[in-house]
Amino acid sequence: MAVIPWPLNPASKSLPAAVRPSVVDDVAGMAAALIQSRQTILPKRLGSPGPNAAELAQILGAAAHAPDHGQLVPWRFVLVPEASRAPLADVFAQALLERDPAATSEQAEQAREKAYRSPLLLLAVVDAERGDPDIDLAERTVSAGCAVQNMLLMATAQGYGSALTSGKALKAASLRSLFQLATSEQALCFISIGTVQSRKAVRARPLTNTYVSTLDVDRGVVPGF
Repeated sequence: MAVIPWPLNPASKSLPAAVRPSVVDDVAGMAAALIQSRQTILPKRLGSPGPNAAELAQILGAAAHAPDHGQLVPWRFVLVPEASRAPLADVFAQALLERDPAATSEQAEQAREKAYRSPLLLLAVVDAERGDPDIDLAERTVSAGCAVQNMLLMATAQGYGSALTSGKALKAASLRSLFQLATSEQALCFISIGTVQSRKAVRARPLTNTYVSTLDVDRGVVPGF
């Protein structure tokens, strides 16, 4: 795996001092471009091919670099190969009928179809109890979210589109049974990855001043930074 040079990387010490600032700027620029280019592409807009074995290994390996208080690895991912989608389709249909017994056969079929949309499908799972009990579910979920984002960014770098999907089926007993979730585990979301077939216009992102504030010693918490 290639290692990009950056200030804390021992490999960067071999770079001439005059070159290091420009290299750091280049790396920061590449990171910004990658992050800013990630876009949610709904599963219905994803098609084949999906990642090959080497690319999938890179995507899954990216999760290991997420922040993880206590090194608990309180999350895991379950691959759902295309050959295994039928049981998931049944779960989606069953979950719909449990929520709405009056659902039509057409609606049930639409629920089933969601299991087949993207070439690569994974379920993200978080464990509320593994390891140190003082590390609460919020921290564990943050770690899982970071692991997921790492995977999405790697998929973006490889040229694929991706999306996270959830829904009430995640809490269905039939889904928990299918994925053999422990009582301490929660299904967080599905991750879909594939080749972009179509996409919507890039949405406007929030400005930093709308979600960042500063604690000022005199004025308290004030907007911006």
